[in-house]
Amino acid sequence: MAETAHAAALDPLEPRRLVAPHHDDKSLNETLLDHVWRKPGKGWFMLFGMTSAALGLLVLGVTYTLARGIGVWGNNQPVGWAFDIINFVWWVGIGHAGTLISAILLLFQQKWRTSINRFAEAMTLFAVMCAGLFPLLHTGRPWFAFWLFPYPSTLGAWPQFRSPLVWDVFAISTYLTVSALFWYVGLIPDLAALRDSSKGKLQRIIYGAFSLGWRGSGRHWHNYKTAYLLLAGLSTPLVVSVHTIVSFDFATSQIPGWHATIFPPYFVAGAVFSGFAMVITLIVPARKYLGLRDVITDRHLENMNKVILATGLLVSYGYMMEHFVAWYSQNEYEFWTFYVNRATGPYAGVYWLMITCNVVTPNIFWFKKCRTSIPIMWVASILVNIGMWCERFIIIVTSLSQDFLPSSWDIYKPTWVDWSIYIGTLGLFGTLFLLFLKFVPAVAVSEVKELQLELKHAEHNAHSHGAH
Repeated sequence: MAETAHAAALDPLEPRRLVAPHHDDKSLNETLLDHVWRKPGKGWFMLFGMTSAALGLLVLGVTYTLARGIGVWGNNQPVGWAFDIINFVWWVGIGHAGTLISAILLLFQQKWRTSINRFAEAMTLFAVMCAGLFPLLHTGRPWFAFWLFPYPSTLGAWPQFRSPLVWDVFAISTYLTVSALFWYVGLIPDLAALRDSSKGKLQRIIYGAFSLGWRGSGRHWHNYKTAYLLLAGLSTPLVVSVHTIVSFDFATSQIPGWHATIFPPYFVAGAVFSGFAMVITLIVPARKYLGLRDVITDRHLENMNKVILATGLLVSYGYMMEHFVAWYSQNEYEFWTFYVNRATGPYAGVYWLMITCNVVTPNIFWFKKCRTSIPIMWVASILVNIGMWCERFIIIVTSLSQDFLPSSWDIYKPTWVDWSIYIGTLGLFGTLFLLFLKFVPAVAVSEVKELQLELKHAEHNAHSHGAH
């Protein structure tokens, strides 16, 4: 451990610190727990009002859908799945960065994950909740959704295991369960810190109940570290498997544009791409208004921008391969879909917006000035999220609306119900995220304190060796 910390402190390629050097345990406690005890300001209430209003749209859209049926959506023949699956895949993709940052970077002992993992894990949970709403509503009768699970039923009916809908049920429910466990286990030491620093009896009872009797003994830390590492090992293959399964919804079809073998790795790269972009979108304002610049440093933000650049290049490669295979296979339907319909058809504007946001925008991060500029990275992250939504729209709507037979073609237009449900999920996500910032430490306090200690020991050892 000492060698690892020593390397982290003296990395010749990245000498900037991950935590401001003037902090000790007491000051870190005060800095990282302050926003929980502090009364929320006008800005928090204003944002909460906006997200709650958007959440009201979700209630309206869902209620209207349940009352009238999914015929009130813009879906038609042949576009049977549209906004629902577009938004489902988009939200699932956003949910991937949390597990990637927390689990995979933990297994690779990347110290820069420490200050941002809590944000990303919370984002994962809320994004997967939003994603799950769409296939649930699309069933038309969500109160019978439990039929999708293989339970002993007197009906004698089992789920259709060849259906991608059932694959999604297993993938998403497993991912949500493991992600929630991973997030909660990581929270336990910090919940105990909140219990110990709380001034009210009710707060002490609530945080005490959720901290599960944590006392910080050696045995507690040993069990905690073991459980956290095991969950990280369990979560890591899920990052790859979940979006691979989601991509099978399209990769196994005969529809032009929907049977490419590049889909699984291309979808996983796209998920990480959009997930990291969403982390930047959320963490930049939160870092400023919660006073977390000492622990979420420019080095963290720059590293995330490097990941966005790398995954953006992978996504661009996926686009290139789709077009190459469409040309090389000499399949006239594939060629027409990629080179005519998408590039010049009725949705060409969405297609070129996707190319601009996903192919052009991440390349600005080749330049250090852009990687370290807060306004530039924030705007770029929003563009990437818009671009990834456009990508889902293009894949789904262009292939379905104009397939093999011109006699079955039709243009898809979303209705106000589609938009209200989509905007409503943005409101649900924002509301949950604001509540998370109010009641839970946004940064893992125990992990940051441990990192700070390791860095100080490493620097001390380095100075001692230098003196000799």
